[in-house]
Amino acid sequence: MSDIAEATRGRLRRLNLVMVLPPVAVGGVLTVALDAGSWWDAVVLGLGVAAALVAFVSWAAGGLARVAVPCLAVTAGVWLFGALVAGSGKAVFGLSIVGPLAVPRLRRHRGAAAVALVAYVAVVGATRFLITDDDPRDVLIRYVIVPAGVTAIVTGLMFPNKRFYDVVHELEESRRREAELAVVRERMRFASDLHDIQGHTLHVVKLKVALAQKLVHRDPGRAEQELREIHSLVGDTIAQTKELVYAQRRLNLPAELENAKNLFEAAGIEVHIRSTADADSRTGELLGQVLRETTTNILRHAQARDVQITLSESGITITNDGAPDKPLPELSGLGVLEQRVAANGGRLTVDQKDGRFLTAAVFPPPGPEAQETR
Repeated sequence: MSDIAEATRGRLRRLNLVMVLPPVAVGGVLTVALDAGSWWDAVVLGLGVAAALVAFVSWAAGGLARVAVPCLAVTAGVWLFGALVAGSGKAVFGLSIVGPLAVPRLRRHRGAAAVALVAYVAVVGATRFLITDDDPRDVLIRYVIVPAGVTAIVTGLMFPNKRFYDVVHELEESRRREAELAVVRERMRFASDLHDIQGHTLHVVKLKVALAQKLVHRDPGRAEQELREIHSLVGDTIAQTKELVYAQRRLNLPAELENAKNLFEAAGIEVHIRSTADADSRTGELLGQVLRETTTNILRHAQARDVQITLSESGITITNDGAPDKPLPELSGLGVLEQRVAANGGRLTVDQKDGRFLTAAVFPPPGPEAQETR
């Protein structure tokens, strides 16, 4: 299971424990208190309630398979005891919880198992006719119709509940794949930039080499000039390639904002962009690099649902939720950018707190001379 799906299931587990477990526990206690005729009856009925609570907690945690069989055995036995010994129609309480929790999680024959569960409840309840002279209609209602009906209804409700969990898991897996796809797209964009740098240069070099070959005997001076231009062109290409590799290539901040927005939306993340002023051209490139690196880190390391980007004249702040409780792995890209931002008089800070991660880059406001040249 992916970290994203596991986190979602963890939230659902806490919700179930808070919302459903207390009523189940109170219902079990009332069952024992109202139907136990002796301390022995209370002990046996209490075992059924305890098994139901253990099964529910394990189901919420995704570990029902480990306790399903013993809990089913205990609650089935308690129902048999209640029908034949204790005279308690409410003894089905434990089985009506454990059975519906376990049946929908079977890999095969879930429908047959559901029918078998309801049939067992009805048959055991019907054995009450063999040992009592009570009104048959009252016995039929208390030990057959009501227990079997409750079990059937709860079991029927648990099937769509199981499907709901499956859909949540599928959605989270889909979101994870979208995030991975967004990272792949970013790599493809890097490859495209590299192609733009080197593809054009190599084509020009090929043409100039062909021209120099034709001129080498006819016009040596012109051929020498072409070779010097080739040498200069190759040198510029090497420099641009190094800048691209180390994220130093000139970036267009508005284009980076649009690209980040598209990447986040493709990964199912809501984006809020707030711009208080146009970024100063002096710092725009570095802010674009910070945004690009932070975007990649969010897609790779966070389980974000919301990202907020605030842009000012000389700074940028990116905040996202979904940060893991454990410390993030070393973000080497941001470490390199921190040094580069500091070298240009700015400050790059990161902060992780309460499930949120903040990245902020701030530069001193431009002076009057810089404002005049804008």
